[in-house]
Amino acid sequence: MSKKIILLAGPTASGKSKLAIQLAIKLNGEIINADSMQVYKEFSILSSRPNNKETKKTAHYLYGVISVRKHFSAGDWLKLVKNKINQCHKNKKTPIIVGGTGLYFNTITKGISKIPNIDIKTRNKVRSLFKNLGYKNFYEKLLDIDPKVKNRILPTDSQRIQRAYEVILKTKKSLFDWTMNTKSDFINYEIKKIFIDIPREELLKKISERTELMFKNKCMEEVKKFNSLKLNKSFSANKLIGVQEINDHLKGSISLEECKELINIKTRQYAKRQNTWSRGHMKNWNKLYSKDFSILLKKTLKVVS
Repeated sequence: MSKKIILLAGPTASGKSKLAIQLAIKLNGEIINADSMQVYKEFSILSSRPNNKETKKTAHYLYGVISVRKHFSAGDWLKLVKNKINQCHKNKKTPIIVGGTGLYFNTITKGISKIPNIDIKTRNKVRSLFKNLGYKNFYEKLLDIDPKVKNRILPTDSQRIQRAYEVILKTKKSLFDWTMNTKSDFINYEIKKIFIDIPREELLKKISERTELMFKNKCMEEVKKFNSLKLNKSFSANKLIGVQEINDHLKGSISLEECKELINIKTRQYAKRQNTWSRGHMKNWNKLYSKDFSILLKKTLKVVS
């Protein structure tokens, strides 16, 4: 019998962590993080990392394992997750990979290309160009040097269009030439794929509730500590929703209520992008939801058992 891996994705604040814990308890499983911001040691509140009470219920891996001072790619994550998956199976545990970073899940289901490392100088040059041009003009410029991007990456997908630009700038080859012959390292595994398809109105409510909880848990202190590191703006941790908004509030340029509302708006926009990604990249995933958690758990267990 093939080894099983459970993938559990969904938009931010959709209840993935709660469902993952109950699955782990029912299936003798262990949880592995697939969220690009929850890997950072310095952010537990703003990234909504599982708390101590939750992590005591079952083993959690790859949470808070990387310093914000380090660049951390999907390829870096894949190396770590391979080891954890093997460790779970060796210990007769079911790995449950949970998070909201679609690119991480793609490395498991589709594999990852062997693109050479992009140096920091090229990366900063592309980031600066994107900032100066804005996403529309940047996308047009990208199409001039890499026409293969057209209809394959949306102009609004800022992360991927910048990635495509730096790849062709550095390697003289399109991102899609590099990814043409990729294959998954897990083709001999039984992969169960779940996406929490929460209705929009309910998700918006959960996002607002979570923002309030972040401030109750002193997320502003977390940002102050992060600021003291004086990190270069090119590092990914600067993009975490809430960092810029809280800093604007600390400077006095916006009120606390405005700060919270901006965080809510950005989180809603992020959730929308995650749902868009799922429609394009997760077509064969099981899309499940119920407002009644016990029913959602039953539905999920039926799919993964």
